[in-house]
Parts: sequence; structure tokens; C-alpha cells
Amino acid sequence: MPMQEVRNEEEPKGQTGQRGQAEKERGPMPTIALVDDDRNILTSVSIALEAEGYHVQTYTDGAAALAGLSANPPDVAVFDIKMPRMDGMELLRRLRQKSDLPVIFLTSKDDEIDELFGLKMGADDYITKPFSQRLLVERVKAVLRRFSPKVEGAAPAEGAANQVMERGHLLLDPERHTCTWGGKQVVLTVTEFLILQALAQRPGYVKSRDALMDAAYDDQVYVDDRTIDSHIKRLRKKFKEVDDDFDAIETLYGVGYRYREA
Repeated sequence: MPMQEVRNEEEPKGQTGQRGQAEKERGPMPTIALVDDDRNILTSVSIALEAEGYHVQTYTDGAAALAGLSANPPDVAVFDIKMPRMDGMELLRRLRQKSDLPVIFLTSKDDEIDELFGLKMGADDYITKPFSQRLLVERVKAVLRRFSPKVEGAAPAEGAANQVMERGHLLLDPERHTCTWGGKQVVLTVTEFLILQALAQRPGYVKSRDALMDAAYDDQVYVDDRTIDSHIKRLRKKFKEVDDDFDAIETLYGVGYRYREA
């Protein structure tokens, strides 16, 4: 079978009932998909995530993951770059053709090519190997918070940040996580959506890269300028696919970016 869940063979008596009662009280917990051909990583990370209450799906190669993620979509996917049958880059490319599922990918230490290429293709975050289980768990939590303010018991956002936003041809609906340009749907990742929302909130005003980082990333997650630049390039590419004349996101070299309302 393409999906293998990593779980303990036996649970202490009463543990299942206690977990079910806890889940009933706080609502269904998110599902995290792990894709890596290293079974030791799958096992150890699964245990760490399940200890936090998450449901876990595991896959040992990209081809099996593509089928599994389509049939049973998780809330967040974490996968390695170098895998048999289908590598992580190809998996990400195919996934982005039909899904805006939040993705964190694992890359080799100091391999900037993997990092930048993955971000340009639509990854939401990345972690370099070797990594601590705690770091990965915190990154997963950060992505979930960005995707849904209701996760982890947080209160829903109030005010302008949660309202439908219309700026010329652009229509953003944060509640439904939908974006249209001139009536045509533009599928955005969580990070892309938050960056665009931050820019469009005040047309004509410049947003520095630091300001966009604060808007799109958890305050405990560090990213550099190239990460924001990669997301901006992908945003432009997606809008140009529905409108060749799209030029609403302007670059002010050495300063940042701004949204120009048509």
C-alpha cells in the first residue's frame, strides 16, 4: 500500500479513549504527511509529531506520496528532496499543478540551489539536514498557524486582516483562502497569499522585505531576503499566467516592494 502509518503496536489501556476525549474537546487535530526514503527519519519524526497530538501519514518515495496526498490530503506535507522513483522537486512541481497544500521540504546542508529552486516552485518553508525533531515540530506549527488561526487553540483573526479584500482586478478572501484576478482563480500557497495580502492592504505604500517576512512567517522562523524575492517572482509568474499584462507588484531596488492598484 502507498501509505504506511508509523504507530506503536500496542497502546496502554485507556490511552485511546483518553486521546479521543481530548480530541473531541479541542476539535480534530491536523494531519501531517512525511515523505522520506529514510525510515529512521520517518519513525522518529512520526513519534515526535504524534506526541504533539497530530495524525501522521508516511511515504517512502515521491510516486507513492503523490497518489496518497491526492487521495487523502493532509494539512501540511514535509518531504525530502532526494528520493527514489520521484524526487522531492518533481513531487512539488506536480503537487502545485492541482493543490496549494502547505509544504515544508528537507534539503541538504548548505545546498542553496535546492532551497531557492524549491521556494520558486512553491514550497512554504524548508529545513536543512541534519535537523532536530523539535525544530521540525515548531516549523510545522508555524505553517499551521499561518494557514489557519484556529489551529492550536488560537482565536480567529479579527478586523481587516480577515475581511474580503478588493483591489482593482484583485479579490482576496482570507476566510476561504481564495484569490482571483479579473474573475480568474489564482492558486496561491499560504506564504504567497500572506505576502500578497500584506502588499495589497495599502496600495502605493512600500513594504520592506523585513515587513513581508513578519507578515508571512512566524516570528521564530528566520528567512533571508532571497526567500521573499523567490516568493515574489512566483507570485508574478502565477498572475501572468492569467494576465500577460500583470504588473501590480513593483520592485523598488534596495527598498522593497509595493502593490500598485490598477
